[in-house]
Amino acid sequence: MSSHVVLSDFHMIDPEHHRQVLGDDVEVSVAELGSETALVDACRETDADAVVTDINTPVTAAALAELDLRVVARAAVGYDNIDVESAAAHDVVVTNVPSYCTDEVATHTVSLLLSCLRATPTYDRAVRAGDWPATPGRDLHRMRGRTLGFLSFGAIAQRTAELCSGFGLDFVAHDPYVDDAVLDDHGVERVSLAALYDRADYLSVTAPETPETRGMVDSDAFDALDDDTIVVNTGRGAVIDEEALADALRDGDIAAAGLDVFETEPLPAGSPLRELENAVLSPHAAWCSVEAKAEVNEQTASDIKRVLAGDEPTARVEPNWD
Repeated sequence: MSSHVVLSDFHMIDPEHHRQVLGDDVEVSVAELGSETALVDACRETDADAVVTDINTPVTAAALAELDLRVVARAAVGYDNIDVESAAAHDVVVTNVPSYCTDEVATHTVSLLLSCLRATPTYDRAVRAGDWPATPGRDLHRMRGRTLGFLSFGAIAQRTAELCSGFGLDFVAHDPYVDDAVLDDHGVERVSLAALYDRADYLSVTAPETPETRGMVDSDAFDALDDDTIVVNTGRGAVIDEEALADALRDGDIAAAGLDVFETEPLPAGSPLRELENAVLSPHAAWCSVEAKAEVNEQTASDIKRVLAGDEPTARVEPNWD
């Protein structure tokens, strides 16, 4: 009897790539998910053995209890939306693709930093509107000799440090979970959270969303940062208190922010961030490249194929990681 895989109708997930990898013995269907109810209905309709989820679909304990899944695959790095403990309790394997877009996100991090640093979006809008301003309406500062601070120093931050190695910056990081050897290899000084905010001219946030990190970059953090600090977030939107961020940008407590992730996505129409000239925004697209999309679909499908064949996937999410 053939197996059945349900794919979320999501821009990152390529049905044809999955069909090619999974082969003729696996039926693949596409469904619009986005909610627990839609997930359960789509998987029940096909008696699914596996589901490939998007960032917006909660895979809850209740959903897992109602279904007879063997695999829940997250076609991305983060798996915040999946109850990994409940999956393990129901003998459901959870997979993700932890490194498919490390280069892309690090490059995007640097791009947002440079866009804020040089106010290129402001200049671009002015020239298109027929203006020719000498300055962007705020002070710009030389990059060399400044300090880039990292809140979390995982793979993306490490690659960002490598990309920024030629800019003449000092590097500091706050990450209680990273080894000293990793920091030393990248020329990064370990500092406390207070020291990070005190010393960083540029703050790169790539921390995952956890109960510990949720909302940790708050009004107190913005008060501690210098008023010419640039904040870049390519990690998780909920790590930054967006209301406090908007206030800090509006009041001049920081110079600018480059954001690819937000507390609510898509960013609500009424968000004050949309109206702030010193906020550079992108739509959670730091992952995007032809190569990254091919890699995430290849590994997601390959790991599903391994599990359905009784083998171990290359990237299994264990409950104690969560």
